[in-house]
Amino acid sequence: MGEMFEWWGECCDCASEFLEEQQYPFSLPSPLPQWPKGQDFGTGKICLGELEVVQITTFEKIWSCTPLLGKSNGVTFYKPVKIPNGYFTLGHHCQPTNRKSSGYLLVAKSISTVDSSSNSPPLQKPLSYTLIFSSKSRKNGSGYIWLPNPPTGYKSAGFIVSNEPNEPDLEEVRCVRSNLTESCEVDEIIFDRNSLFSKSRFYVWNTRPCERGMLCKGVPIGTFFCSRDKSDEDSSLSIACLKNVDSSYAAMPNVDQIHALVQHYGPTIYFHPDEAYFPSSVSWFFKNGALLYKEEDGDNNNNNNGLAIDSNGSNLPCGGKNDGEFWLDLPKEDEKRDYVKRGNIETAEVYVHVKPSSGGTFTDISMWIFCPFNGPSTIKAGPLDYAFDKIGQHVGDWEHYTLRLSNFNGELFCVYFSEHSGGEWVDASELEFINGNKFIVYASKSGHASFPHEGCYIQGSEKLGIGARNDCAKSEYSVDSSRKYCVVAAEYIGDGITEPRWLQYMREWGPTVVYKSGSEIDKIMKNLPFFIRFSLENLVELFPTEIYGEEGPTGPKEKDNWLGDERC
Repeated sequence: MGEMFEWWGECCDCASEFLEEQQYPFSLPSPLPQWPKGQDFGTGKICLGELEVVQITTFEKIWSCTPLLGKSNGVTFYKPVKIPNGYFTLGHHCQPTNRKSSGYLLVAKSISTVDSSSNSPPLQKPLSYTLIFSSKSRKNGSGYIWLPNPPTGYKSAGFIVSNEPNEPDLEEVRCVRSNLTESCEVDEIIFDRNSLFSKSRFYVWNTRPCERGMLCKGVPIGTFFCSRDKSDEDSSLSIACLKNVDSSYAAMPNVDQIHALVQHYGPTIYFHPDEAYFPSSVSWFFKNGALLYKEEDGDNNNNNNGLAIDSNGSNLPCGGKNDGEFWLDLPKEDEKRDYVKRGNIETAEVYVHVKPSSGGTFTDISMWIFCPFNGPSTIKAGPLDYAFDKIGQHVGDWEHYTLRLSNFNGELFCVYFSEHSGGEWVDASELEFINGNKFIVYASKSGHASFPHEGCYIQGSEKLGIGARNDCAKSEYSVDSSRKYCVVAAEYIGDGITEPRWLQYMREWGPTVVYKSGSEIDKIMKNLPFFIRFSLENLVELFPTEIYGEEGPTGPKEKDNWLGDERC
């Protein structure tokens, strides 16, 4: 971890407000409903095997650290309050001072007495503390950050913060037996400031399990990691997260609860007023002439042997992996082809995949929507816009967004918006709500990437104003996913949900297309403002790779995030 260091008030205004109770300012627009009955979902506590955990969202403010140059990058540290009897703090929590948040901390209690192999209880007091960081403000505030020193065979799960230079009470926190933990890594950086008068720097990050996804057991606690050396973010951390060793997934929602969650939170997807290529149901796409091609029959569209697809996709090759031997395409006839390209929004629905997240303490509800065709891209270059004729268009466009819900109470925590080759997590406090706890997803014009607000999003260089445009606006064209949805997969439930046949199709939903982009890019190059100078190669790097075509898009189950976590 490195030596303890002090950061004096000359470089930041650090204010101490001990025992000032603060409830996080954000709450959902409407109260949560009474969820249908089940096992442990929504009961407020979750069994992780030998530990039981409760989610705490009420805190006492301990100490704030704000740079002298402004409050935008300040950080505030909290300890949990209203902890139920028998539960123990594992570490403290922090967040950017200026951010609304639905932050939380997990507190834990033992539900087994000892480990049969080592005669060791799940939780133990630390042996002592190491002072990692201290700050003294000329304006009357002091803060001290401590790392608990665990007994042999145990790990610390978080730092604690105090206002006094004396070591905290050993009863303040508990360490966790090593086999009940997983390794963790730094996530979002919360605080990054350099001292004006010494070599000291101070970094604070959120933490997350190193391995994340549907099959992973790591449970984030809501604690933070701090260091004076930014290189520590790439090394093994001195703290750990919890591990769910209970394989029952008793805290995950059952089928009735899934439907209640989708109906309560399901957002409305708004398409752009000038959209030309709308979504449809998968069955509509099949029934209106979509064709299946096989490699041995010829190259992409240069053959006439396309096979008509049953409305349920029952004659699609299923299972295995994408070997490039099969692909789908639009009907051959020009008139019918143009008709299917435009989609049919009246038939559109979202296809719901429900999976465990954060070791089963959260639920991810991924909502997939299908568009028969992705339109050509528009490029913004300085003050000018250039609409491509072909670049960016392809058959078979799958887009999605993911709701992450707390299994302690069913509350919406954040939403992942998939944006072409990337995406972003957006805290629930930053969403646009329109009907109770339902929010809005904006689908970008032609490309259908999802965004949380109206506007023009540039994928490329925001600073230079060069990149692919994603225009989002509200219109009369929309899909209400709280009503028009179909639950297609929830593997943890077993036989309770039957996956449709087409979901097992692991090949491409469109032909491979590689556009000769040189002439269209040259058109942009010639008209760039004189003060912007790019080589063709550097300009191309600013645009999302998928606008150039390449391999046909694959379906939901072939995506990395089907089993894994969303990109972050």
